[in-house]
Amino acid sequence: MLHTFVFSQTQGRLISQDVSVDLLKVLMQDEGLQFWVDAHDVSDEEAKQLLDDAFHFHPLSIEDCITPSDRPKVEEYDGYLFMILHAVDYSASEFRTTELNLFIGKNFLVTFHRDPLRSVTATIERVRQNASVVARAPDRLTYTILDLLLDNYAPAMEQLNADISSIEESVLRDPNLEILPRVMQLKAQVTMLRQIVGPQRDVVARLAHGEFKIVRPAMLPYYRDLLDQLVRISTQADNYREALINTLQVHLNLQQNQINRVIKVLTIMATLAMPILAVTSFYGMNVQQWPNANHSIPFSYTWVLCLSGALTVLIYWIMKRKGWY
Repeated sequence: MLHTFVFSQTQGRLISQDVSVDLLKVLMQDEGLQFWVDAHDVSDEEAKQLLDDAFHFHPLSIEDCITPSDRPKVEEYDGYLFMILHAVDYSASEFRTTELNLFIGKNFLVTFHRDPLRSVTATIERVRQNASVVARAPDRLTYTILDLLLDNYAPAMEQLNADISSIEESVLRDPNLEILPRVMQLKAQVTMLRQIVGPQRDVVARLAHGEFKIVRPAMLPYYRDLLDQLVRISTQADNYREALINTLQVHLNLQQNQINRVIKVLTIMATLAMPILAVTSFYGMNVQQWPNANHSIPFSYTWVLCLSGALTVLIYWIMKRKGWY
């Protein structure tokens, strides 16, 4: 599907839309016009016809555009910039990316993407409502699309934060809960987010620092604002990574505390059983004149039980007094 928009060069007023590629070729000869073409879900042949026949882009940039890439980039060609960025979506505890390719010239912007993008759809609606504010120049139109693209990171970040908070609450509520697979899954998604945002931050930084003349000096503060957004997202991703590591550490500490309590109880039980074992072990000795021997002492079992109980109570009192229990 192709969306084509024709604007006036001076005021950015929308003159025409959804024109054919053939008519677009004719209109591009008019220096008083500027254009935005959004190609969505088109075949490779249709894309090549648009990018090569109509705009005469470099074959390498066309190849990079058509071939899916998970690496953001920006390259300068004769008369235009080629840029690859990615939108994100977070559902079912998994990040998914959608590639957005942009060709930015002095009087045109061409966007290409395989899947629908909320940022592009929202920009189209803004153009139709008030084109003069959004589309005064290709660099301004590009900023609008990228700003909306980064705004759509917010729901994904909020959902990821909710998942991490849920794990933290689960650990404190039930230390016996096995959370390692869940933590490792979220940690992998946070790593993926950092791998997405980091290169995009480098790309936008090059635009924000005025490396390319396609971006006018008046637009540099706006692109620096995009860079600030990416820095905040990157910082949040680092914080999420630290939160997951801390959560896992707390979980391991709680489990270790439980093991220590079990060992402590077993140790106390073994210690309290020592008097009984010590006294009754004498029954295994071949000694005469001992209870149940030839000359048995009256109430011998009573004496043995009382002695064992007294020693047990004495050991318990000593442990209690010293704070061992």
